[in-house]
Amino acid sequence: MERLPSGRRTPLQNVAWKPLAWVGGVVATVCAAAVAAVLAVVFAASLVVIALMASVLLVFAGLALRARRTMRRQAGDVIEARHLGGGSWVAYGWDQHGR
Repeated sequence: MERLPSGRRTPLQNVAWKPLAWVGGVVATVCAAAVAAVLAVVFAASLVVIALMASVLLVFAGLALRARRTMRRQAGDVIEARHLGGGSWVAYGWDQHGR
């Protein structure tokens, strides 16, 4: 009668697989480190793009506010005109500033 293997390995079989398992662990660690490096670069690049877009938005907001202030200062240069009927208009205020 033959004896069936019990599922336990002999110490010699465990020793034979240890270097291969160690190499597999090293390969898995290197792959994980490479994936982490790629993800870190992608994350850093996305932060740079977000910062660039935010700075462009701030520049345009500053330009819009400056244009708004400029238009408020020039609001005194607007003259008043009234429609008298037909094709006639009369303008007031055009000669008040010494023009």
